[in-house]
Amino acid sequence: MSFFGHTRALRSPKPNLVETPPSRQPSEVDAQTIYQELIDKRPALLDEKLKLHTKIIDEFNLSHLEKLGRDELIREIRSYVADYVRAERISLNQKELDIFATEIVDEMIGFGPIEPLLKDPTVNDVLINTHKTCYVERFGKLERTKVHFKDEAHLLRIINKIVAGVGRRVDESSPMVDARLPDGSRVNIAIKPISVDGPMVSIRKFSERPFDMEKLIEVGSIRPQMVELLRSAVQGRISIIVSGGTGSGKTTLLNALSNYIPADERLITIEDAAELQLQQPHVGRLETRPSNAEGKGEIRQRELVKNALRMRPDRIIVGECRGEEAFDMLQAMNTGHEGSMTTIHANSPRDAMKRLEQMVAMAGMSMSPGSIRSTIASALRLVIQLQRLPDGRRRAMSISEITGMEGEIIQMQEIFRFVKEHTDEHGIHGTYRATGVRPSFLQDLKAYGIDIPGSYFETSQPL
Repeated sequence: MSFFGHTRALRSPKPNLVETPPSRQPSEVDAQTIYQELIDKRPALLDEKLKLHTKIIDEFNLSHLEKLGRDELIREIRSYVADYVRAERISLNQKELDIFATEIVDEMIGFGPIEPLLKDPTVNDVLINTHKTCYVERFGKLERTKVHFKDEAHLLRIINKIVAGVGRRVDESSPMVDARLPDGSRVNIAIKPISVDGPMVSIRKFSERPFDMEKLIEVGSIRPQMVELLRSAVQGRISIIVSGGTGSGKTTLLNALSNYIPADERLITIEDAAELQLQQPHVGRLETRPSNAEGKGEIRQRELVKNALRMRPDRIIVGECRGEEAFDMLQAMNTGHEGSMTTIHANSPRDAMKRLEQMVAMAGMSMSPGSIRSTIASALRLVIQLQRLPDGRRRAMSISEITGMEGEIIQMQEIFRFVKEHTDEHGIHGTYRATGVRPSFLQDLKAYGIDIPGSYFETSQPL
């Protein structure tokens, strides 16, 4: 049986220079080192690898290739790569050729054409719009790539490989799914009939080295005085909600904040697709589960929050509040789990309070609007508002304190804010400023031996 398309022969009758194996196969570590050094010296090889990917996608019988074992697949691809290298007069020695071919095989048996994008540290998001088009986000800006899939069936095979890895499914009866890659990258998939033109895949890449606060300060997303307040709040068990739009950096900040949680505390995380990267030694991770083909077996965030309360947590961290679980989260914060944290999609701190109120109402509890707001005000103390600006930069736009209720209105006071000043070809410029308001919880922090200088909150100079 031929492993290739019938329209074109790919095998060369000439002796192939990779038929004789090298005297010593490099170890995986050696291979990675040699490959990286090769790319560093000759960046154009990345373009050649992309061209090879395109040719393989267009010319190989992919469904047959996927049935091959790794060794047999390596032999087939290595032969084709050697012919290509010879024809294009690319200068590679035997060891470099072996490693170059193995890299391409690894990408084929991984996630196909997007594997190089997943390995690219400059790429934050991979956005596949049908099998014909793929965009990436680099440094906050979208750009189109030359990556494509052979046809819709090829893309669907990659999609099924992704969802099968986390025990989920996607088909006409269940055309949307949230999943994650083995490295933790978050994936959202939509296929026909809801995605009219063909499958759409959105991948938020997992960062092997999550940003810490020092890095966020370095890139200008926040200032040291603001970080000191947040560090003290986390250590002093002040409950926090991080608010912002899609891609504004909510999960990144939540990860960074978690570094300040004492190592002797037990944390339980709850997410739709596990992506938090907490560094503490005592972390239990819970993940929702969709229903099966019979419509049974779904486990929602609300059930996980209830279950987490039976697991003796010191703090509960919900990756994102988006529904009725908000009620149980607030109840947990009000009953001995202070210092818990979550995120929410909202455009301002006040909008975040409105959304929380709507979510609590979704739980079906017979509570008046005033009672719901009172529950929110007593559970939460700090709201951090994030925004991805039009120039692609992500910034902490505001840190506000919830001070309680006045009548039936939640009272808030802003402590720090980002003030936009002007825009030029380099982006949006502004300064961080204190509002002059001292947080009312500073007295509570003193019980933990934490004292923040009053100068942090003076308005005389930008932060």
